[in-house]
Amino acid sequence: MTDEEKKQLLKTVKTIAIVGISKDENKPSNIVARYLKNAGYRVIPVNPRYDEVLGERCYKRLSDIEEPVDVVDIFMRSEELLPVVEEAIKIKPKCIWLQLGIINEEAKRLVEEHNIKFEMNHCIKMEHARLLGD
Repeated sequence: MTDEEKKQLLKTVKTIAIVGISKDENKPSNIVARYLKNAGYRVIPVNPRYDEVLGERCYKRLSDIEEPVDVVDIFMRSEELLPVVEEAIKIKPKCIWLQLGIINEEAKRLVEEHNIKFEMNHCIKMEHARLLGD
């Protein structure tokens, strides 16, 4: 996505599912989720290990979420994420976002075949701060 497309996306979306979130406040997934929550987004934690993260119900899988999700932000090893991307496509978010350091060309091809915006190897927190920060 271009900077303008990312800016528009981040200005208009409301709900972001964070897949692979950790309860550890020092882990990047938790730091990013807290930042997004403080920026006014509805953050939905997704990790089968937890029942609750950041005061929010934590879902085992994306398919368990009962409300529309605008962005699926994924914190997982590149080689393990294809099943999650396939599940994410089924819930039809506006964007599937792979965090900084996560690169998977097969996932990109799959997502783009379904006309869903795709971003990889960028941190949504850093992009939000860069594009929409004061």
